Amino acid sequence: MRKNILIVDDDPDVRTSVKNIFEHEGHKVWSVENGVECLELLEKGFTGILLIDLMMPQMDGWATIKEIVKRGLQKNVNVIVITAIGTYRHHKMKGLEPYVHDYIAKPFDIKELIENIKKIN
Repeated sequence: MRKNILIVDDDPDVRTSVKNIFEHEGHKVWSVENGVECLELLEKGFTGILLIDLMMPQMDGWATIKEIVKRGLQKNVNVIVITAIGTYRHHKMKGLEPYVHDYIAKPFDIKELIENIKKIN
């Protein structure tokens, strides 16, 4: 089943490689380099899966997720955090647990990520 995927990461290599992988899997993929650009796409109507890094300049992943919830944009988005921060119980996550579908630490196994995406309806 074809899915919409939005990659939010400040690392251009991560954006390019993950985008190529999921396009090869048949999904429609967008990529942006920060939370501000992510919010702009969500405001324009993007629905689907959001793969978001936590450590980004301008607006980090937690601030972006908080703003998504504040603006009511979480209804049609499944958030998957992908980050080098290896702890799930990060203090900034407090209260955001219901809005984070999955949490994957970098470096991640791409086959595992593909399987996780397949499980999302």
